[in-house]
Amino acid sequence: MNALKIESEYITLDQMLKFAGIAQTGGHAKMLIQSGDVIVNGEVECRRGKKLRVGDVIEVEEEKFIIE
Repeated sequence: MNALKIESEYITLDQMLKFAGIAQTGGHAKMLIQSGDVIVNGEVECRRGKKLRVGDVIEVEEEKFIIE
């Protein structure tokens, strides 16, 4: 599992995908999210603006990330 350390209270899902290098652009992040390929805390997440906070687990393209 990959750890992503954030300095703020939260990061949005689309920003997280770009920050982690999964998506090259905001449009690519939007496509991944809308296709149902992103799982947050065990559930498919379709909202780009979903706020991720410390402890959230994100799964995408067979990789797992945890927000720290």
